[in-house]
Order: sequence, then structure tokens, then C-alpha cells
Amino acid sequence: MRLVQLTVPTGKRETILETLDARKIDYVVTDEGSSREYTAVVYFPLPDAAVEPVLDEVQEAGIDEDAYTVVVDAETVVSRRFQALRDEYEDGDVESERISRHELQAKAEELTPTFPVYSVMTIISAIVATAGLLLDSPAVVVGSMVIAPLIGPALGASVGTVIDDEELFTESITFQIIGVVLAIGAAAIFALLVRMTNIVPPGLVLSNVGEISERLAPDLLSLVIALGAGIAGVVSIATGTSVALVGVMIAAALIPPAGVAGISLAWGQPSAAIGATVLVLVNLLSVNLAGLLTLWYAGYRPENLFQLGETERRLRQRIVGLVLIVLVFAVFLGGITYSSYETSNFEQNAREEVEAVLAQEEYEEYQLLEFEVVMGDDYPFRNPERVIVTIGGPPNGSPPELATVLDERINRHTDQSVAVEVRYVAVLER
Repeated sequence: MRLVQLTVPTGKRETILETLDARKIDYVVTDEGSSREYTAVVYFPLPDAAVEPVLDEVQEAGIDEDAYTVVVDAETVVSRRFQALRDEYEDGDVESERISRHELQAKAEELTPTFPVYSVMTIISAIVATAGLLLDSPAVVVGSMVIAPLIGPALGASVGTVIDDEELFTESITFQIIGVVLAIGAAAIFALLVRMTNIVPPGLVLSNVGEISERLAPDLLSLVIALGAGIAGVVSIATGTSVALVGVMIAAALIPPAGVAGISLAWGQPSAAIGATVLVLVNLLSVNLAGLLTLWYAGYRPENLFQLGETERRLRQRIVGLVLIVLVFAVFLGGITYSSYETSNFEQNAREEVEAVLAQEEYEEYQLLEFEVVMGDDYPFRNPERVIVTIGGPPNGSPPELATVLDERINRHTDQSVAVEVRYVAVLER
């Protein structure tokens, strides 16, 4: 529910009141003495879904943007006529639940802080995320998402497009680009300082850190996260609900991957930074794409109907452009996903081959103690490099041909040669 406060220009009082009476809207009129341009102030409550059409009709009656129109939340409205008005405008779908175009624009602008604040908060969140990644601490990484100011620019571009506010669109796109550069740059500089001062072990292997390794080789599921964040963000802002938690979700899609990209650069592994950087970009584009589609579906259109055709043309162009770019990145992520699938199949098949060999009668004295597949460092498309098989058996030694048999059987399941290392452990039974 909203309470609208509207200043009435000289000569427009009767017209505006007739408009409100025609819609059976309760109102209160007070005389205005602070300016000769305005003769009164009208107060009237409206359901959320009625704000936009009523304000549009009032503007057609003579209220322009130079007049003051204030829309605030109303906790409770007790009125039979208001209930009838709510029944008229609300039918339970997304479009009827959404806030007005004017409120949407104001919220999008409000969520984007000033550039100095945005820059500082982005840098701080990237540094905190980098520290959490190096510590392998999910709690710290989540904390970095809370302070990231990314939801405003991420949703502002979509809002600016559908309501034909090119200034808001341009500002939001600029903030997004600068935010990604600042996040990766801050993470790289901080990680380099950490490495040079030996705050972390000098021989730290990035792939051994869980919070880092999962973002070095992202897969197609990342698209689901980004699209979900974009849709949830737009629905939350469009319905006037809290956007704080949704902001955390959008930051989750952007800040940790940016931190991993910076860490990879600081560790002198630019190839490892490719996957994380692609993840940042595809998430950012997916959030924008989901926002555009959701806002248009929710019924947001430009204020001037003569701008509708131009806005629709621009919207289609941007959606097509985003879809094409996202598809290119999706192919890249699909390649990583397929590579991971092949690796998993190889690991399963290789283990089964070892178990099958040891199940033979001549090797019944031996048992598999440990099986490990060592991956190469060729990120983001990692391939098996070495297989380590640890076998337990009697202390009198092992059959010399067992290593050869295992090497042959394991390499049947890969197109490239994989080194097979067989380790024997003497097992004493008493």
C-alpha cells in the first residue's frame, strides 16, 4: 500500500479531483501557501498496482515532473472504498504485485551508491573475499558478499532499458565494468602482497584449496546461479520486498570468482585465471539478461507511449546481444563441464579396472588400499596426468607383471598416455 502526496498546480485542482473521484479514490486536500505556482496538496492512498496507472492519468490531466509527487509506504489503510480499489487492481499475478514505474526507477537509483563509496566497498569486499578464499573459509567468503554493493548497478541497467532511461543504463553499465576491474585488480594486488610476505605457505597449491579450486574450472551450473540471482533480484525490487539477501546472492555470483581470478594472477598462473574470469563475465551478463526479461514480463514500459516502439527495438537488440554472448560463454563452460565428465568417467573406469585385476586368482593375496588420480595444471580444461595405485600384499614382494598389467588396463580408457604409479605396502596378518 502507498500514500501519494501530490502538489496541485494553479488551475488544475478541479481536473485532478475529478480524476480521483472518477476512480473512487479517497483523498484529502490541503491548501498550499508556500508557492503561487501550486494551490493545494492532495493526499490519497493506493494499492501498489494502482500507483502507476493513477499517476499516469493524473499527469495527463496536467501534472508534470516539475511538480512534487511523493510516494511513501502505508502500513494500514482502513476504508471500504480502498478495499474495493484493491480488488479492482490486484489479481494475484506478478504484474499486479509490482511497484510503479516511478518507484522502480527511484529504487534502482537508490541502490547504487556514489562512485567513491561504490569503489571503496567493492575493493574491500574483494580483499575480504580473497582472504577468505586463501584461508579456505566459507564464512569469510560469505561475509565479503554481504558488503559488496553490486545489486544496484546489476539491476539498474535492466531498469534503465525497460523504462527508457538511458542515463541510468549508461551509469549502471559503467559501474559494472569498473566494479569487475576493481575487484580483480584489488584481489590480485592483495594476493601478491600475501604471497610476497609469506603469510600463506610458500608452496601453496591453488587446486588444493577447496574454495578456490571449485571456481578455477566452473561448469554450466554457474549459469543457473546467475540467472536465478538476476530473476530474484528483479522480482524483489519490483515487488518492493527486501533486496538485501538477493544482493548477497548476486555478489556470490561475482565477488568470489573475481577473487579467484586475482589470486591466480598473483600466483603467476594466468591460464588458471581464465576460468574464473569467464565465470565473472558470464554471471554478470546472465544477471543483466534475466533482469531485462523479468522486468518486461512484469509489464514495465516507458512513460511515453510514443517511446514504446523505440524501447522495444532497443530491448530486443540488447537481449539478442546478451543471449549471443552468454551462449558463447556457455559453450566454453560446456567444454569445461564435458572435460570434468570425461575425467570422472576415467577415474571410475580406472578404479574398476584395478579392482577387476586384483580380483583375479593369481592376485588374490593383494588388495587395493588407495586409488588417486592426479590432475594436470592445464586450467581450465584439466586432464588426468598420473594415477597412483597403492596395493597391500604379503611381505615377500609383488608380482613384477602387476604394474605392467595395471598400466595397460588403465590406459585403455584415455586418449592420451597417463603415467601409472603402483605402490606396494607389506601387510602382516597375525
